[in-house]
Order: sequence, then structure tokens, then C-alpha cells
Amino acid sequence: MSGNMATTPEIEPYPMHIPERDLADLRARLDGVRLPEPETVPDAAQGIELDQLRMLLDTWRQHDWRAREEQWNTIPHYRVRLDGLRIAFWHVRSPEPTALPLLLTHGWPGSVLEFENVLGPLSDPVAHGGSASDAFHVVVPALPGFGFSDRPRERGWHPARTARAWAELMTVLGYERFGAHGGDWGAFVSTELARLVPERVAGLHLTMPIASPLPDDRISPDPAEQRMLERRDIHLADGYGFGMIMGTRPQTLGYSLLDSPAGLAAWLGEKFAAYSDTRPEAGGGVSVSQQVDNIALYWLTRTGASSARWYWETMRWVPRSAEEENAQPVTVPTACSLFPAEPWPTARRWAERRYHDLRSWHELDRGGHFPGLEQPDLLVSEIRAAFHHVRHHPGDLTR
Repeated sequence: MSGNMATTPEIEPYPMHIPERDLADLRARLDGVRLPEPETVPDAAQGIELDQLRMLLDTWRQHDWRAREEQWNTIPHYRVRLDGLRIAFWHVRSPEPTALPLLLTHGWPGSVLEFENVLGPLSDPVAHGGSASDAFHVVVPALPGFGFSDRPRERGWHPARTARAWAELMTVLGYERFGAHGGDWGAFVSTELARLVPERVAGLHLTMPIASPLPDDRISPDPAEQRMLERRDIHLADGYGFGMIMGTRPQTLGYSLLDSPAGLAAWLGEKFAAYSDTRPEAGGGVSVSQQVDNIALYWLTRTGASSARWYWETMRWVPRSAEEENAQPVTVPTACSLFPAEPWPTARRWAERRYHDLRSWHELDRGGHFPGLEQPDLLVSEIRAAFHHVRHHPGDLTR
């Protein structure tokens, strides 16, 4: 938390507005994009395919930022200084007096836009066919270096420091006790919140539990765990090169992400496709228009380098092994929703070693790493179920 606790940080309304000159510059850059020759393989084994990137860029050229900006500005958006950094956040209060405060934290290559379509159903369930008992006051901060939050100019902004800032944010908003949800880096931050201030976190809901297999788990796994181990190994060997680059040389990469809209679209778009459930019967994954919304937000807030640097910071902070993870247990009641296209599949047995009060483990049949974009209705149902009993039965977080 910030060093000066004598005064309460001032919350200021912060409507999104990008200068017209930045939009004109983007249009000129998109018109002058240089693209390479096509890949020499018939799939995405060499990265995002040329035709896919062309479709992203063509959609981006037609993207109406001003119209989307107007829509987003109907959502209450603020900034507040926490630990020396101005953090931007959505804060949607519920009309229900018994609403539970809920903190939603995004990851990469996503943003607060991951939660745009769940704000209404979570905060005003009655207006969306739900029950008043499922209402939440929803708080959605942008991670440091993402969106309209400040870009850190010093080392040290990792999940634990961010979690402490989030706890201060909830204090400033007048919420002593609250729920926390996250996937991707949001799962790291939410897990840290539950570890650092367990007395304040009423319940924890994760779509990517931060728990790993022990060496012994590889000796005699059951068939389901064997498939998970194989998927994790393949992803680490063939799909996580981007993380190694951002975890070691984010500054070098950042020059391209800030200077080339095609480079940024390719870098983010590859993972939107690779990490979502693109089966037609499952909804097709993250739509091209949703991808462009997120890519445009990164471009216009100039956060390609600062968001990449998050990996550099976190890789120097994160536990190095399953044993180290399990030595940092979580005692808060926890519910997990597992989507089939998640690139880091986790077995319940592994998670139970770290999350000591694991009340719910629900494996779904559709969706991927971005459930708020891919399956918002399903995510709302999962969050409602996870926190259904928290208000009146805090010791009974069940499905």
C-alpha cells in the first residue's frame, strides 16, 4: 500500500478519450503496413497465418474507435493513485443493497474488455433474468502497464505488489470484504489477494488455478492427468515462446509493438486464436471484432512494451516449482471453473495441495482462456454459483 495512509487517495472520473491525432496516425500506419510472404506450412505452426492477420488488419481499418469509446464511457470509469501509480478501473455499483463487492482481474493479451459483457448481469441480475441474491458491486481494474493505468517506470510491479494495491483500492471504495475472480495473470493476482488478506476475501473464483504437478505426479498419472501433462509439456515447448521473449527481452520486443500496428495485431491475435475454443459448435472463440477492440486499446494506450514487461517482472517473482507454490497455500474458500481450451490444464489433485479450502471444481464442455469474451453467459453462471452462499453462509462456498 502507499506509504501515506493519513489521507485517502482521491478517486477521479476518467472518461476514455484518445486524441484525434493518434487515430489519424493509426490510420496512416494501417494504410502503410508491410507484410511478409505467406507461411510455408498449411497451418499456424509458424505463427499467425498471413490470411488471418490480413483479416484482423482489414477489420481494424473499419473499426470505429469513437463509437466504441462512447459505449465504454457509459460504464463508470475512474483513476486513483495507489502505491505511486495511477490505476484505471471500472466500478459498477449494483442497485441491490445486499450486493457483494467483487473484484475482477484480467490478464494478457486481454484487458478490462474481457469483462465488458458480464458487468450488467453481475451487477443487476434481476434485469438479466437472475435473482437479486446474486448481485455484485463490480470493480474491474486495469493491471499496471495495461490500458489506461499508468505504465510503471520502476521495477517491482508483480502480482503480489498489485494484489496489495487492489486491497487498497477496495479499502478506498469502502469495501472491507469482497470476492475475487481471475484467469491468466488475474488468477495470480487474485490468488495473492487471498494469501495476503484472507480475512478480507470472502471467496475466490479462478478459471486458471495456480497449481502445478509435482515430480511424483509424472510417475503414475491416471489417463486424464496424463493428457494434462502432455498438453502442458507441448504448450511449454511449442506455444510459450512468446512468454520467454517477454520474460527476458520485453524492451526489445516493445519497440516493434509500439511502432507497428501489424506487429502488435500479430503478437496479440495469435494468442487470442490459440487460447480460445475456436470450434464452431462452441461459438468460434474470440471474435475478430473483440480481438480488434483489445488490440486497438493496447495500441492507443501505448502499452505493448509495458504489458510485455509484466512477464519480466513476474518471472523474477513467481515460485519456481510446484513445491514452492504449495509452500504458499491459500486458505480462502475457492471455486474453480475449468474451460476445455485452457492452455494450462490443471488436475484437481494438484490444486487441492495449494488451495486448502477447495469447495467447487467444475469442468465445462466449451470455452477457453477468455471466458468473458467467449462465453460471457457461462462465466456469469459460474461466478454466481461460486459466490451464491457467501453472503449468508461464509463457511459454505458450494455449487
